[in-house]
Formats: sequence, C-alpha cells, structure tokens
Amino acid sequence: MTTPSPGAARGCPIDHSMLTAPNGCPVSHNAAQFDPFGDGYQQDPPEYVRWSREQEPVFYSPQLGYWVVTRYDDIKAIFRDNLTFSPSIALEKITPTGDEANAVLASYGYAMNRTLVNEDEPAHMPRRRALMAPFTPAELAHHEPLVRRLTREYVDRFIDDGRADLVDQMLWEVPLTVALHFLGVPEEDMDLLRQYSIAHTVNTWGRPKPEEQVAVAHAVGNFWQLAGRILDKMREDPSGPGWMQYGLRKQKELPEVVTDSYLHSMMMAGIVAAHETTANASANAIKLLLQHPDAWRELCEDPALIPNAVEECLRHNGSVAAWRRLVTRDAEVGGIRLPAGSKLLIVTSSANHDERHFADADLFDIRRDNASEQLTFGYGSHQCMGKNLARMEMQVFLEELTRRLPHMRLAEQTFTYVPNTSFRGPEHLLVEWDPAQNPERRDPALLAVRQPVRIGEPSAHTIARTVVVERATPAADGVLRLRLAAPDGKPLPRWAPGSHIDVECGDTGLSRQYSLCGDPDDAAALEIAVLRDPASRGGSAWVHDHVRAGDRLRIRGPRNHFRFDEQCRRAIFIAGGIGITPVSAMARRARALGIDYTFHYCGRSRQAMAMLDELQALHGARLHVHASNEGRRANFGKLLGQPDADTQIYACGPQRLLDALAECCMAWPADALRVEHFVSRLGSLDASKEQAFTVELKDSGLVLEVPAGQTLLGALRGANIDVQSDCEEGLCGSCEVRVLAGQVDHRDVVLTRAERDANHRMMACCSRACGGGRLVLEL
Repeated sequence: MTTPSPGAARGCPIDHSMLTAPNGCPVSHNAAQFDPFGDGYQQDPPEYVRWSREQEPVFYSPQLGYWVVTRYDDIKAIFRDNLTFSPSIALEKITPTGDEANAVLASYGYAMNRTLVNEDEPAHMPRRRALMAPFTPAELAHHEPLVRRLTREYVDRFIDDGRADLVDQMLWEVPLTVALHFLGVPEEDMDLLRQYSIAHTVNTWGRPKPEEQVAVAHAVGNFWQLAGRILDKMREDPSGPGWMQYGLRKQKELPEVVTDSYLHSMMMAGIVAAHETTANASANAIKLLLQHPDAWRELCEDPALIPNAVEECLRHNGSVAAWRRLVTRDAEVGGIRLPAGSKLLIVTSSANHDERHFADADLFDIRRDNASEQLTFGYGSHQCMGKNLARMEMQVFLEELTRRLPHMRLAEQTFTYVPNTSFRGPEHLLVEWDPAQNPERRDPALLAVRQPVRIGEPSAHTIARTVVVERATPAADGVLRLRLAAPDGKPLPRWAPGSHIDVECGDTGLSRQYSLCGDPDDAAALEIAVLRDPASRGGSAWVHDHVRAGDRLRIRGPRNHFRFDEQCRRAIFIAGGIGITPVSAMARRARALGIDYTFHYCGRSRQAMAMLDELQALHGARLHVHASNEGRRANFGKLLGQPDADTQIYACGPQRLLDALAECCMAWPADALRVEHFVSRLGSLDASKEQAFTVELKDSGLVLEVPAGQTLLGALRGANIDVQSDCEEGLCGSCEVRVLAGQVDHRDVVLTRAERDANHRMMACCSRACGGGRLVLEL
C-alpha cells in the first residue's frame, strides 16, 4: 500500500515535505510543472505563463524554489519597494555550481561584488547618483554618430549578398563595439568578449550541466581577470572619455562611494549589460517586425514611427524576461502572504502582456500609446541606466534596415535561445532578400537620408499615422471640413465623443489639435472641421491654404481628455463657433443612448455656423440656435440659474464664452461644467516671475531642483526619467504624473476642478509647486 505524500489530501501534486516555502502548499499542477529552462518558456515567456496571469498571478515553483509573479501591478509594486523586495539576489547563480567549478573560479581570484543591479540601500543610490551623468540624453547624443557609422559599415558588408545572419553579422558586434566605446574600453578581442558574456549569462541565470560548469567557470574567471587588467591600464590615465574613466575620476572625489572592488565588478558587469541586452532586444525587434509584414512596411514608409515601434517591440518581445528579488520582511503580493526570506522571480515579460494594463495586450501595435510603460528596463530606483543608449541603437538599426532593405524577409529557420530565466534573444536571425531590388541601386541619394533619433523619454510625436484626405469641403464661412481615411482602406482607431487628433502641418514644424466631429460608429474615417483663424499661429491657415482631397496628412491620436459621461441623467451641450466639433459628437451620442439633453449652438451668423443643417436634421427641437446677427444671443444666466445635481454641462468655444459659463455655474456642483479649451496660456514660463521648487521622485530615489526658468518636464528629462510629452502647452495631457505630496500650482486645461482639488495629478510640461515648495511624485 502506498502512503500518500504530505499535501496530497489537499490536492497538492508534490511532496509537501520537500518545499522550502512555509506556505507553499498546496501547489497547483501548472505551478508544479513550471520550468523556465524548458523550450516553452524560452520561446515565448508571456504565453508560457498566460495561465498564471489569468488564474494564479503569484505561485510557488517547487522546481525553482522561487515564488513567481506575473501581473503588471504586482511587479511594479515590487520594483517600487526595493527595501522590502531586495535586488540582492538579482545576480545570484540560479543554479548552484559544484565544488570543482567553484575551485576554478577561486583560482582566478574571482570576487564579483555588488553592482548597480543588485546593491541594496543605503549604498546603492549614492553610487547611482555619482555615476549617472554619462547616461543622460544630452551626454548620450555624443555617441549617435558612432552608432550610425558602425551600422552603415556592417550593413555595407552584406547588402549585396541577399542573405545574412543578422545576429552574427551585425547585432552582436555593433552593440559590443558601442558598449566598449561608451565604457572607454579598447576594441580588442571582441569575439572573446562575446564568448565571455555568454558564459557570464549562463553562469548567473542558466542551468549548465555539471560537465559544462567547469568550462563556464574558466570563461568567467578569464573575463574577471581581463576586466581587472583593463581597469589597471585605465588608472594610468583616467582623463580620457568613457564611463569607467568617469568612475575613476569620481573615485578621487568620492572614494568611500566609488571603491576599487566596485569599479572592478562594474567593469565586468558593464561590458555585459551595455551590449548583451541591446543585441538581444534588437534581434527580437527585427524578428518581431518581419513576422508582422504590415508593421514592417509601415516603418519603411514612415520612419518617424520607429521610436514608438522600439517601445512596442520592447513591450511585446523584450530582451529581459524576468528579474529576481529577495523578500526581506513578511509581505503580501497579489493577496498572497510571502514570508521573509522568500525568493521571487518577477516575470516582467508577462507583465508586459497583462490585459489589465495594456489593452489587447497580445496585439503587436507599433502605434500603441502606452507602449513606453513596458517594464523591460525595470522601474524605479533600479531601472536600467543604459535604457536610452539601447533605445538609440535600436532606432538606428531599424532606420538603416528599413531604408536600405525594405524587401528583407525572414528565412526559413528554427529559433533557438540560450536557456536561462532572465535574458533572451535568438542565437541566430537568418534573413534574405533580392539584391537586385536594393533601393540604393536605383537611388544612391537615399544613403544620405537621416531620420532624427529620439534620445530620452518617449514622445507622442512619434506615434503618427498617415491618412488620406477623402473629402475637403466647406462647412460654413471660413470653415473647412476634412474626412480622413486610411490609405489602405482599413478601419481607423475607434474613438469616443470629446476626442481629438493632432495634425502635423506639412514641413512647417507645427502640430495642431482638432476635435473629431463625425460619427464615432464610423470606423472608416475621422472627421474634423477647421476654422481659418485670423489670429492663427499658422496651423489653420496652412490647412485652408494647402490641404485638398487626395492629399496625405500625418496625424496622431485619437486621444480624449474631454469625456462624455454616458451614465449622466441629463445633459446640456453648449458650443460657440468652431467649438461645435466635440460637442456635436457628444450630442449625437446622447441621442443614441436616449439621454435627456438640450443643445445650444452660438455663432455670429448661421452662415458662419458649421454643420448647422446636419445638426438641425439630427436634433430637431432639442437644438437651439443663437445667431448674434439675428439678435438671438443665449441667456446663460437664465438657462443655468437653477443648479441641478442630475445635469451635466458640456461646453467648448471661445474663452469669453467659457469664462461666462464658469461664472454662471459657480453655484452648481463641482465639475457639473466640463469644458474644452482651444488654447492655454497658463503654461507660458517667465523665469523672472517664477520660483524654483524641489521634487522628490519617490520610486527613483532622486531629489531634483527645478530652476525658475525650467519646466518640471525639462528637469525630468535631464535626470533620465521617462515621461511622455506632446503639446507641452498643458492641452493634451500626455505628460501627466502622479502627485503623492505637496501643493500643485495647476496650469493645464486638462484636469477638472475636482481633480485639481484632489491634488493627485499634474501636467509636467506646465504646472509647478505652489510658492516654490516641494512635491513628491510617483516616478
């Protein structure tokens, strides 16, 4: 008779007595079978743990001896609290080596110390601050010419061959050369360094067989000694360029912070970190794009999409599958109690596919507006310092390949990966093309084309799409109505009433926001109406003078910061002039939902009021037309004289109209009046009238001083902190950040009165601290 294993009675498929985690039982069948070294995880980590994201987001893996975490919010919370969730085991060998391999490492004097990746506080942040300056966007810009030159040279070597292994022939060597240049290391023994880097990855995150461990140990030991010799040579003259020389100079200034052992460890770790993940990320990105030919074609036709495509590639198939953390005190993650001493494998690649944070997360969408919120680079005080160097290299690779080899395709192959828990990229990437179709053979001038590289925080400016002007028709005196469709006839993004798009005005450098005024249920096109404004800053005049049916425009969006509450019981819609555009879509939606509403449209004359006939046919007696030349001015004092808690007011129009409405609604409930502005002047910066203020970045462990002549957004950029931006006028809401403490001087026109009073959010492009005070931000 067989005695059941402990835990079996409770449905646990493994022997409970073998578990090291106090509350690790019962273990589900999926958890018991979890194997990060198997082919399923190596080929597609997010898909391999889909069951966990959906059913068991925190589970114990008896094979690994780790708790595994797979959802976005849980993983971001872990990154935020690096005291409870220590990074100290991030570089710990996940597979302990035997005595013989350990003896080999000892024979080389191997003594790898803590680095920026796995160091605890209070040591970590002082070192990070001391060594951060070379990683800022301004400093990284100096490396762009080298990246471009190397990429061009390596493509030149195979451009006429018709076939290449991009990993072997470009994607390892270029990032390694750039990494050595950034670090200040001589470009010698590149093949050997690649071999050492792979050995370091296998030694730390892999599962080498006993017979392989000794060979890996020799490679790691040689790597350690080589790093020491390079560092010793640098000490002879630390005045040269390079991050390691910068560190040596900082050592003289801060010897207790930047120590000898620290520099030796960072030399070795830096060579790996600065190139291996970039090489893998680039190979993953090109593979992913070639697997999605429509996306590849769009990049070839519109290279301005490349920066956001890089973010989406990092989200969808990044080079960092997981990180590790050690629980230092009893804690709870995702509702599961974790005792002190527990080890965590936080699967960031799974978080990047979490439907709770990324809509339609498995869809590869190079225009995804929150792709930059991916966790491939980590988050908070241990976020990858080299993230912007990697972004820059990936952008240049994609620019060069899409321009010179738009006809490139994947060759038939089986993709293999070095088995490990954390870092992944195909060992080979075989591509092919017909050299006779190389565009540069027909047009050598295209070799001189350069797409600007975005170094630093992602920008909504890079998410533009091309549309064709299907119709351009007069909608009223001085108003042009445009119907915009996809060139290939495919559906355009869905939108809700109140949404706007940004239209790029040709080569003028101008970008202007226009509210959508068509039918939200019409997925075939987007419609806007543009008033020629005598006081135009150039946008409306350009549209009227240059845009015709058949033209192509670049747009961004839709985005919505003027939302219609579809649960409201009653609505009053008020439009002044061209402010009819967003309000018309709201009224159409209220009519479709059966909401009780009235609609007031104000203008100089009926001839100047866009879409009037269409609106009268649609809304009938609910529409009240107030034409000034007919003596029919609206009496909003009378209309809004009696507050009604069940009524919401939506208005868009000239500032004088909005100011009058605000005064009439003073007695109404907070935010009963919801408005959209055409322009904002609150964000203009006059250094002579401003006060400097301090911001504490809670998640990053940084304190920044924002001078009187600088915006918060500018200060964040300078500190290498990712924050999206677009209009930089307080109109679009792209640069919103979360406020944890301090009083904000709100200068945007996005937040409602209640949102401002709550003081939980601010726009980094224009708002500041009240009275030069201190703000604490969730960044």
